[in-house]
Amino acid sequence: MDRFTIISGCSGGGKSTLLEELARRGFSVIKEPGRRIVAAELAGDGKALPWIDAHAFLREAIALSLEDLERASALPGRVFFDRGLLDAASGLGEITGEPVLRQFAGQWRFNTKVFLTPPWPEIYQQDAERQHGLDAAIEEYERLLRDYPALGYDVVELPKVSVTARADFVLGHLGHLRNAFTAAPSSFGRA
Repeated sequence: MDRFTIISGCSGGGKSTLLEELARRGFSVIKEPGRRIVAAELAGDGKALPWIDAHAFLREAIALSLEDLERASALPGRVFFDRGLLDAASGLGEITGEPVLRQFAGQWRFNTKVFLTPPWPEIYQQDAERQHGLDAAIEEYERLLRDYPALGYDVVELPKVSVTARADFVLGHLGHLRNAFTAAPSSFGRA
């Protein structure tokens, strides 16, 4: 669906903060399935955690993402997804060797522009829900940078700028802002 837009990329790169800003501006936002699963697992029996059982975690992320897509279908206007189905399918396919990503990519289509947050070591932080280090986050980013274009998506790397400038950048690329600066991220410089 052209109105379903993915914000993905490197863990700890500012996705959630950007999505909070887009929600503040009135857009519908679907929160990251992985973080919701980890929070629920930490509050319960804790078996479907990525550092305990990655298979179970990713299968749960796929199931939750499919539920999110069904709910999002009833929302009006543009809907932004913090990661979601294709990220989870990419991860599961990577560890199992199964063609999971192609299966789900054929069932659900998103806006052709996928926005990726690049690795940003200066803001990266581990926490109870993000226990992997920056090296693992960069590996994941590189996989997504490979997988999204292989599915026919145009990857737009987000600049390392303030959250309001990032939101303007995304909305400009999607045609929601006139006169928004939409040049390549390299022209923005460092935040």
